[in-house]
Formats: sequence, structure tokens, C-alpha cells
Amino acid sequence: MQSMAGQVALVTGGASGIGRAAATTFAREGAAVVVADIAEQGGEVTVQMVEDLGGESLFVRTDVLEPADLQNVVAQALSRFGRLDAALNNVGHPGYYKDAVDTTEEEWDHVAQIDVRSVWLSMKYQIPAMLETGGGAIVNTASAAVFRVTPQMAAFTSFKHAVVGLTQSVARDFAARNIRANVLCPGVTATPMMLESVAKLGDGTIQGIEARIPMGRMAKAEEQAEAAVWLCSPRSSYVTGTVLLVDGGLTL
Repeated sequence: MQSMAGQVALVTGGASGIGRAAATTFAREGAAVVVADIAEQGGEVTVQMVEDLGGESLFVRTDVLEPADLQNVVAQALSRFGRLDAALNNVGHPGYYKDAVDTTEEEWDHVAQIDVRSVWLSMKYQIPAMLETGGGAIVNTASAAVFRVTPQMAAFTSFKHAVVGLTQSVARDFAARNIRANVLCPGVTATPMMLESVAKLGDGTIQGIEARIPMGRMAKAEEQAEAAVWLCSPRSSYVTGTVLLVDGGLTL
């Protein structure tokens, strides 16, 4: 049985990686999917993948640093599908591989804008739309760095912690109005952004990372997507304010 038949899901960062995998997973669960990303070509590919599964989809070019874009993608979802039931806010910045002293003010502010402010603004516009039809569910992507600090990642680690606090505040404030908000904390996942970051660190790094993961491998994007979609679906109807770690045992 499709758990989200008749519902509408919005995925930011839907042009690749976990976002794309979530879009197709939402579609398999019966939801129409709005794909939001700054990467137009990748976003259109995701839409085609959803449609190939028999689902309905819409791509809206969205720069998460622009409040008008975040407001517009919600408006487009309502115009096309008439409602918004779920959202995965999945855009993030990997950081600059620097400690707190070496990070510049510009770098700090840039990561803050992408990793926290965009999540706040996304929910600011998503929640009123959800309330129009009785509620909804939001998942914000943080990181396993919330549980295990990685050296030289001061800005990234700080703002992923902030995503948790922001999400839990929303969960508390809107629970009585049938809005659920949860956090997905992925471990090392084989996405284009992750593989690009690892490649910069030199040969053999992937093997070294996987050797530190008890399950012996990186996650697939689809494994993170399954967790995110579950948190958005009626199957997790009594779950709000939780932080779901999907890391293959990395932080044990």
C-alpha cells in the first residue's frame, strides 16, 4: 500500500543525491513531488525519473539564499497540486575544512546562510501552506556530525547542531496544530557532493573512511531517502522532534 497516496511532497536539493533519491521514494509511496534546486538540468532529470515511475512532478528553480524563491516554490506547489503535505529540506554546505580560528567571517556567514537560514525560511513558508489542509510533516537534513565531531569542520558542525535546535523548536510549537518536524542525520553517504569532497582529500580516502564504519561501507542515497520519507509519512504519525541517525554505526 502506498502510504502517501494523494499527498504532495516538496524536496529542496532535489536535483541529485539524497534529494533525488527522496523524490523517487516519495513517488513510489504515491505522492506528487515538487523538486526545488538551483541546478535546473539535474532538477528536470529528477522530474523525469518521478514521471517514469508513474508519478506527478514539478521542477521549480530555487535558490535557497533567496527568500522570494523559497516563497515561490511553495506557491507553485499550491498552484499545481492544491496542497502541501510534506517537505524534505535537504540543501546544505559541506563546510571549508577549517577550524574556528582559520574560518573567515565570510565563510562562517555563508555556511550559516545555507545550512540554517534556508531551513528556517523554508519552514516559514511551508508551515502555513500545510496548515491550510490540516497539517503536515517536515524533515530537515543535519548530519552525523551532530553526534561525532569531525576535525576541521567548525562551521559545518555548529550549524548542523543549529538545525536540530530549530527543528525541535518547530516541533514543540506546532505539534498541537498537526505539524510534525524531525531531523535526519546521515552518516557518510555516496552522493556527488560527498564523493567530490572526499576526492579533494587524496587517494585512498574512501577506503579509509569506510574502514572506520562498522558496516564497512558508505550509505546509499536511497537508504537515507527511505528514512526521510518514513519520517514524512503517516507511518511515523506519533514521531516529532526526533533526531534520526542513519550512519551504519559510524558514531558508535
